[in-house]
Parts: sequence; structure tokens; C-alpha cells
Amino acid sequence: MRIALYGGSFDPPHVAHQMACLYVLETREIDQIWMVPCFRHPFDKRSAPYAHRVEMCRRAAAAAGPRMLVSTIEEELGGPSYTLVTVKALQVRHPEHQFILMIGGDLVTERERWHGYEELRQRIPFLVVGRAGMEGPEAAEVQIEIPAVSSTAVRAMLARGELPWGLLPRSVLAFVREHGLYLIGGDGRP
Repeated sequence: MRIALYGGSFDPPHVAHQMACLYVLETREIDQIWMVPCFRHPFDKRSAPYAHRVEMCRRAAAAAGPRMLVSTIEEELGGPSYTLVTVKALQVRHPEHQFILMIGGDLVTERERWHGYEELRQRIPFLVVGRAGMEGPEAAEVQIEIPAVSSTAVRAMLARGELPWGLLPRSVLAFVREHGLYLIGGDGRP
């Protein structure tokens, strides 16, 4: 099978993540997408608890049915999450699959600073997904464009007590509210 690996903090996963996955599944020769939530960011970026992010990813992935799964490989590997380490482990565990690395267009300019980038780009092809309105050198590599939604903006809205209607899948918003993530306030209902 051809598997697109879609890694990220997913803090929280939003509708643009879902749209990117569905668009890739429907327009590319991809059999499944595996969302891979970052276990421990290499630069100690603060995130919601890993178990919460995994559950939110599962809820977001459910919309695509069996073509979209969530992998906890980075938790199994432990330590800081490096894409190269994750890819190598998955290639060893699943030699029957062909992997593609799906990344956001915002990562194009920083990927050369990733741990082992040269080896990574030789091991796996990249599929770059951009947000609408992207400009600059990143935009030149974008192969797919989705609406401009970001987890940072969603977290900011939640911290202000605003509910991000239309930006999070209903099931993820319900989980966020149920667990009081991101200092959510307000009275809205999913």
C-alpha cells in the first residue's frame, strides 16, 4: 500500500488537517494516511498532553473511515520526535508499504534544518500541502492548497473564550470542551 505519513503537533487537529487528508486521498494515489502526532517536540515546544492530542486525532481521522489512521509510533520510540527516526522505524516495521511524507507548506523552508534531513529526503518523497494565500519560497513547492486554518489561531480563540466554529471538527471541539483544553470559555455547544 501507499501510505502518506502526516506528522505534526496536532494541537489541536483542525478541519484544514482533515481537508488536506481527504484531498490527498481523493486526488493522489494514496491508499491510507497515517496521522503521527509528535510525542515530544525536539525543541520542547509546549503542547496539550500527548494522550489528548492522540484522541483528538482519532476523532478527526474517523471522518475518513479506514483510509485514515492514527499512529502512536513516536510514543513507542520514546525520546524527542525526529521525522527521520520515525520514518526509518516505520520502513523497518512495514517493508510491504511505500511511504510518502506529507508536510505543510510552512515547513518547506525549515526542513533543511531537521535532524538528518539529507538522509530523510533520500529515503522518502515529500508531498507538500499549502494553505490558501501562501507566498514566498514555500509557495513554489506547494502541490495542494487548502483553506488558511492554523492550530495557533484556534488555540488563541479558545484562550479568549471564543469557540472556533467551522475550524475544528465537531468531535474534536467536544473533546476540547469536555477536557477544558486551551483555557476554553464560553457557552457554545458543538
